[in-house]
Amino acid sequence: MSTDTVDAFLRAHAGDPGVALRFEDDTWSWPEATAAAARRAALLLAERRPGPLHVGLLADNIPEYVHWLSAAALAGATVVGINPTRRGAELARDIAHTECQVLVVDPSYRDLLDGLDLGDSLDADRIWPLDDAAYRDRLAAHEGAGLDDVDAALAADGRTIGPDDLYLLLFTSGTSGAPKAVKCSQGRLARIGGIVSMGFGLGPDSACYLSMPLFHSNALMAGWCPAVAGGATSVLRRRFSASAFLDDVRRHGVTYANYVGKPLAYILATPEQPDDADNPLQIVFGNEAADADIAEFGRRFGCVVIDGYGSSEGGASVSRTPDTPPGSLGPAGDDNVVLDPDTGEECPVAEFDAHGALVNADAAIGELVSRRGGSQFEGYWRNEEAEADRRRGDAYWSGDLAYRDADGYLYFAGRSSDWLRVDGENLAAAPIERILLRHPDVALAAVYGVPDPVVGDQCMAAIVLRPGATFDPEGFAAFLGEQADLGTKAAPRFVRVAAALPSTQTNKVLKRQLQQEATATDDPIWHRPGRELTYEPISRR
Repeated sequence: MSTDTVDAFLRAHAGDPGVALRFEDDTWSWPEATAAAARRAALLLAERRPGPLHVGLLADNIPEYVHWLSAAALAGATVVGINPTRRGAELARDIAHTECQVLVVDPSYRDLLDGLDLGDSLDADRIWPLDDAAYRDRLAAHEGAGLDDVDAALAADGRTIGPDDLYLLLFTSGTSGAPKAVKCSQGRLARIGGIVSMGFGLGPDSACYLSMPLFHSNALMAGWCPAVAGGATSVLRRRFSASAFLDDVRRHGVTYANYVGKPLAYILATPEQPDDADNPLQIVFGNEAADADIAEFGRRFGCVVIDGYGSSEGGASVSRTPDTPPGSLGPAGDDNVVLDPDTGEECPVAEFDAHGALVNADAAIGELVSRRGGSQFEGYWRNEEAEADRRRGDAYWSGDLAYRDADGYLYFAGRSSDWLRVDGENLAAAPIERILLRHPDVALAAVYGVPDPVVGDQCMAAIVLRPGATFDPEGFAAFLGEQADLGTKAAPRFVRVAAALPSTQTNKVLKRQLQQEATATDDPIWHRPGRELTYEPISRR
């Protein structure tokens, strides 16, 4: 079987006898799913206009999304995953910037487009709400179209599908600025999907749970494409739900699930039941989970959780090994290094005191760089400046902070915007967050800088407590005092106790919003007025 393109994967399984797709009470066999994709590919090719054949998808994880993903692969088109949490000018910017020729819209999101200038490439008649009669008529005109018809239309244009064809434009999360559209070819996605599928043994008997949003790279690279590569069943969930997770796993026979961000923590926050491990789940794969959540999730649900580090751009990746220390991303290997972004020189290894506290953060923390990752990064759409900042010669500069210990293990220290300058000392957010998550009552933690009235930053933490827990300022202060690796300037000056943290749809905390709000929130805020570990409430707003 060819593994060069997503198109080849889909064609290889077109006649398989198993189930390709499940959504709620509905199922599609592989022949049915292939026919649905072929009809949409035929429609797309019939109505193609000059310019980039970019298809915007503004929808939740519904069957139409998968049908259009497949259709674009067959037609050699490019899917632009539109984030439905974006609004107004930001949403219009995403659509116009990526020059969408067609926009397929979930009916629940059509009102978001009212009054927006979506750019010169997208005419009003190219916006296709899924419940619109005109869209249904367009699709009906290609009823019965199959792969042969798609091939004939491609041949008429003198086109063939190849691994270099641009297949996806994937917006970065935008947690620290305007999102960039990452290019991903058919060949790159097929290569990643094939590796994940083979590595985890995904096949016709596997059921892959897709609850992470399909407009994001994680859902496609760790979820949908591996399922397609192995001929497995894709089980769609419209939106992630922690409370529905286990019911879905049991109902659909889910054996594999992917995640990004904090979903494991959210699921673990649901009440534990004695039979939680009685389920078919075998493997959970993702990134950015806390060590404690990885271990607890595996114990509670009787599965193996594999967490790794990887960028949407594909330029850098780190995988854990069985001997990886707690808190580490994994061994650096020969390719990954930590460089000073100003000098380009390799940072010295991290030094720790007798209690495990990092004592040379200023010197040891730098940017995580893959020496040869530049060739894996396919670039950004219409953003040469950002592209040049990431790819420098053969190297890929991730934009993430990290440090390396004497044994060669890497530790994540936050995004490049996660530096705090407290009393003249540079602090990284991620190590402080890892310490706060040791507290038995803390389910989620985000650390960020807020302005110091004199100079620099003050350290602020926003935390979400586990169900049933209440914030005990004396107990929290005592806990901090017991953490020998918490630097003297790293104890939060402010603690915000929130019911939830603002986040992207991919469960990444929006720290810029937390920074903007600072103490101007209705959430309870506790303040450490002096050097002592003593917290007092402050008035709201």
